[in-house]
Amino acid sequence: MELVTTENQTMIAQMVRDFAAHHIKPHMRQWDETQEFPIDVFHKLGELGLMGVLVPEEFGGAGFGYVEYVTAIAELSKIDGSIGLSMAAHNSLCTGHILQHASQEQKRKYLPKLASGEWIGAWGLTEPNTGSDAGNMRTVAVEDGDFYVINGAKNFITHGKSGNVAVVIARTGEVGDSHGMTAFIVERGTPGFEGGRKEDKLGMRASETTEMIFTDCRVPKENVIGKVGDGFVQSLKVLDGGRISIAALSLGIAQGAYEAALQYSKERHQFNQPISNFQGIGFKLADMATEIEAASLLTYRAADMKDRGLNVNRESAMAKLYASEVSVRVANEGVQIFGGYGYTKDYPAEKYYRDAKLCTIGEGTSEIQKLVIARTLLK
Repeated sequence: MELVTTENQTMIAQMVRDFAAHHIKPHMRQWDETQEFPIDVFHKLGELGLMGVLVPEEFGGAGFGYVEYVTAIAELSKIDGSIGLSMAAHNSLCTGHILQHASQEQKRKYLPKLASGEWIGAWGLTEPNTGSDAGNMRTVAVEDGDFYVINGAKNFITHGKSGNVAVVIARTGEVGDSHGMTAFIVERGTPGFEGGRKEDKLGMRASETTEMIFTDCRVPKENVIGKVGDGFVQSLKVLDGGRISIAALSLGIAQGAYEAALQYSKERHQFNQPISNFQGIGFKLADMATEIEAASLLTYRAADMKDRGLNVNRESAMAKLYASEVSVRVANEGVQIFGGYGYTKDYPAEKYYRDAKLCTIGEGTSEIQKLVIARTLLK
């Protein structure tokens, strides 16, 4: 593996830093306080090609690979994890599912709008009573002539209320049958489809998380993605790429927390010297920097393998597991280095601390990642 930053990565990183300085940093505290989902920011990100990083140019996307994608998410997340999360969910889940598994006609219809940021995408797998046990989902789609009628609810859905289109996985067969679920494209405005309660979250507060509710929602058969019964299998493949996204998100938050702590340790004086001179602080910074470097290597390895078309089931789980846990540890140490100020909203440490925790939960908890890894080891 060649560990050299490409010209595309350098260009994307600088573009994201410039964009964040003008459009994110001045408003991020207000968005966090009010839980405002700044949808206009994502329209602007679309103009830069960041809402369709992986989408081929023929469908209006940037046509980049996962290495560039990881770079973009990490740079955004260094500034605000909420924006990184929403950008990742849009790209890897909704758009990614359509890109990987939809028909050419479906791709031509939806990908240009998603890649341009004109439309925001959502992805519905998780339900209130199933969580990681997706095979027992209760949202049901019943065939009715040229339609499927969907009834049920999804929760913890990014952009579940504001998204213009959602990929929804519903049960079309028996409970527990991995080939008894089907993926549907459901547009906002379809009768019987509405957003539900918005979650009041600890962190990632500018990224919208809501329920999606389906009541006799009639979806045309032409909106089925792939074959009937393949929805769950498709979702597992989508999640392999999604876990690389969350690893990148974790990496960015960890880098942001570390850089803030490092800078503060040089500026904060105690006993007539900067606190960075004290071994207790220096050792913390050394551990933080080392773990971030290791997380970066795991994440970019998974991205590189994904770009080369290799199976990344184990590698994406490893990257997501390690990077997310590192993000939490680094953010925690960041608060500690800031001391009392780290516990206030006047400094960035507390927000990194709140945002980081979701990374160990979303798109498969750390425990689920260990299960995935263990299964690959024991085959």
